[in-house]
Amino acid sequence: MYIRKLVIHLKICILGIIFCKITYSEIYQLPKNGSRIIGENFVITIPKNNSYSLEYFAKKFNVGLTNILAANPGVDVFLPVAGTKIIIPKQLILPDIQYTGIVINTVEMRLFYFPKNSNIVIIFPIGIGQVGTETPNNWTTFIKNKKYGPTWIPTQSMRKEYLSRGKILLKVYPPGKNNPMGLYALYLENLYAIHGTNANFGIGLRVTHGCIRLRDADIKYLFDHVPIGTVVKFINEPIKVSLELDGSKYIEVHYPLSNSLKTFKSLYHDPIKIPKKIYDFIRDPKVNQFVVTKAFQERHGFPINIVKN
Repeated sequence: MYIRKLVIHLKICILGIIFCKITYSEIYQLPKNGSRIIGENFVITIPKNNSYSLEYFAKKFNVGLTNILAANPGVDVFLPVAGTKIIIPKQLILPDIQYTGIVINTVEMRLFYFPKNSNIVIIFPIGIGQVGTETPNNWTTFIKNKKYGPTWIPTQSMRKEYLSRGKILLKVYPPGKNNPMGLYALYLENLYAIHGTNANFGIGLRVTHGCIRLRDADIKYLFDHVPIGTVVKFINEPIKVSLELDGSKYIEVHYPLSNSLKTFKSLYHDPIKIPKKIYDFIRDPKVNQFVVTKAFQERHGFPINIVKN
């Protein structure tokens, strides 16, 4: 269903399971005939005597931590138990948008790049803004400038925030390994940027002050391939659907982004607003309403077939 390319490092070990040590960006062919589903999920088994956190496996398979947690509720974040089977959520539904430029769906923490004059999409997991310093939604902008070796200048409010946690920020972080923006930055309007990181975590989490954070190999690819002037569209689409040629219907549901620390830290989550277009899609006699209800309750973040068997 898709073409996997841009392999930077690939090593497959078979130890009673298939376990891949990989770091890659992925290219998918755009689906045809109205379908919006791309990719395939697969399962790994946590190896014996595992000493790695879930972030280690998320990075190996280039998915965001929130995506892998949604697909595997209850898995130990700090030390997944040996023998645990983990779904790697690689199948997804493309957002209902025009396939052009860069599209960032903040709620699913993914960046979609549609190269000009092509029939492909390249997808990257991202980190986004914290509660209180949210990444913009429903905003169309463009790549204004690109910089190798960016300089980071924390704002006064950032320095106060870090100081309250006992950490002193420098007034200026020059280019280099200690720069939180990493080695590459694509600047947007209004002081926002798509950039790298010097940390070994944060992809698929709400950790920034509004900017978009990517892993090193991913931001380098964008830096090398995305032209200045490319349109960047921010959306917030927690529910995505696709009608397939065989008449099957799929729905993909994500947890909505909390707008307050109270709901963000609680066990309860903000309700999902169902647009009329989605409502009409699921209110179909062929649709299994039990499966739909379960999809909205579980919110695994990958496509579920909701048509009755």
